[in-house]
Amino acid sequence: MLLRREDIRFDFAGARFELPRDREALGFIFSQFLYGEVTGIQVGHWIHHAPDLASARFLARQCAQELSHVRLIRSIFDRLQIEPQPAHRLVKFMATGLMGSGWQEHCCLEMALGEGYVLTIFYALMDTIPDDEIVRSLGIAARQEETHVEFGEAQTQQAARDPRTRRRLLGMSLVSLLALRRLSRVLGRRADAGHPVWRQLAPFADHLAAVTELRMQRLGLLTAPLAAMPTAQKVALVAEGLAARAWALVPKPHRRLTETYLNDPALRPAIRRDVASATLPDAG
Repeated sequence: MLLRREDIRFDFAGARFELPRDREALGFIFSQFLYGEVTGIQVGHWIHHAPDLASARFLARQCAQELSHVRLIRSIFDRLQIEPQPAHRLVKFMATGLMGSGWQEHCCLEMALGEGYVLTIFYALMDTIPDDEIVRSLGIAARQEETHVEFGEAQTQQAARDPRTRRRLLGMSLVSLLALRRLSRVLGRRADAGHPVWRQLAPFADHLAAVTELRMQRLGLLTAPLAAMPTAQKVALVAEGLAARAWALVPKPHRRLTETYLNDPALRPAIRRDVASATLPDAG
């Protein structure tokens, strides 16, 4: 990944949740993750639109992993002895509403950034939940999420080399970051200000935004800190990001893997060898 675990982790200064007292609050948190992992089936859509067979193989493995995370989170609900709740509308927007209209948007918004959010919060929960079995399950999911983020980062770095693509992805990334900020404020209103973990929600949200901004810089989307960017420029980028999201809702054709596979690097050398070694049957 472009960021180390040390860059991503937040220091809660030893603050921890307490069980069973906090199981309702943790149930709300894991309900949001459950929705996000279920939307992992969206990966199946992108397998069909992957640019090459290597990417398709990665997504096939990711899809299986996301579905296994659903089972892991279900086991956490069983451990907490609580049932899942519906996801918050902002979580639904970030996980489904910001689904990309093309491969580059998918890799940037859903993998590099979206799964980057998930990974940061997984680390935070691993540091604050006093249950070894839950932490073990989160550790399994986190290691797999790291590979998803890394894949999305590599694809986004490549896409960001084109100035027009870079501007579009930056605008949509800022929309995602604004939604994240809005969600943190919503959670802050329902948090227990006296709780040792919840009272650190605001600085943790700032940390998550800072981690995201650092990732955006290393992806090549940002060339300077957001604080140094003029307000008018940020407003314009967000407006363009929202317009790009609206355009994403318009159905449009995609070149599918079934149409491009013969030009795939994994097949071209083998095809050339077959052609070179082929002999015509003896006409006599």
